[in-house]
Amino acid sequence: MVNITIDGQCIETEAGKTILQVAKENGIQIPTLCYHKDLSPTGNCRMCVVEVKGGRFLQAACVTQVWEGMEISTVSERVMKDRKLTLEFMLANHPLDCLTCDVGGECELQDLAYDYRVEVPSWGAKGTRYPVDSDPNPFVRVDFNKCILCRRCVQACAEIQVRDVWGVAKRGFEEQIVAGAGTTMLEARCESCGQCVAYCPTGALSNKMNYGTARAHQVKKVTTTCSYCGVGCQFDLLVKNDKVIGVSSNPDAPVNGMALCVKGRYGYDYIHHHDRLLKPRVRRYLLEGVKKERTGSPWDWVETEWDTALDIVAKKFKETRDATGADTLGFLTSAKCLNEENYLMNKLARQVIGTNNIDHCARL
Repeated sequence: MVNITIDGQCIETEAGKTILQVAKENGIQIPTLCYHKDLSPTGNCRMCVVEVKGGRFLQAACVTQVWEGMEISTVSERVMKDRKLTLEFMLANHPLDCLTCDVGGECELQDLAYDYRVEVPSWGAKGTRYPVDSDPNPFVRVDFNKCILCRRCVQACAEIQVRDVWGVAKRGFEEQIVAGAGTTMLEARCESCGQCVAYCPTGALSNKMNYGTARAHQVKKVTTTCSYCGVGCQFDLLVKNDKVIGVSSNPDAPVNGMALCVKGRYGYDYIHHHDRLLKPRVRRYLLEGVKKERTGSPWDWVETEWDTALDIVAKKFKETRDATGADTLGFLTSAKCLNEENYLMNKLARQVIGTNNIDHCARL
């Protein structure tokens, strides 16, 4: 353990922790942009700088470890001046379209500019430098005019998704984030998981499917579990006017955190699709009890209630087993079910029906 002082507050903490970690644990707020708890700290954005007594330069709190007797100031005049200057440099290269930006209201740069009362510097902004919506990826909208070079997208793709799609090219004022060696996202092995979008602190990367449909204050978030497989990933559905318009990561999801696959993040349009079946359907002859024919109205599909449909299934199972034997029936389970549900299907096949003919959809 080591003893340090932050803004006059004496704190005992573990050696090896960073200033930012200790500050967060003790309710002391230090602003960040490039830092995220899920990613390796890099100190790129310089927003988390603090003043350490005896040091020549300001230190990035996210990468500087504490030591015995360390005295830290997070709000000194020198620190505040440096943070404001950093924000001014970012705003000089950032379009001021917050009124129409899709992430207005949940943009971390916007929040910090407001908190520190920083505006575009007097020497002016650079304006648009890159084409908007510059990548043909069907799910991710790219606008590098809003990029602050925090590199969160690079780290999220490399450390969490392990695809290494994003990288940094060129140097100085020309430095920019690129896919691959300056190609498209899909050509750079992108699997369209949207992980880079989830970690982007500005509107540089956003979701193309729901772009322009609603902003943060216009939607209600409903936490749910993904229906595509049995892993149990959770996320927030974005609901506007009783319609699901998008999906956002839920950092508190116990199974997956902020990570999602392409189906979980972007495969939600089936919810309101006109082809979606909302009730079970059975053949008309089964409901009416008439002779089975392959032509005409008795062969038509008819909507019915769940209890009716399940009763028909149970009746046909019993009739088939009694007439031709249990092994003339077979069961296929689903990867979209929980393990417990597949276990129950196994019990149904082997103990209720009496057959070992059961397999899994992954082997079809």
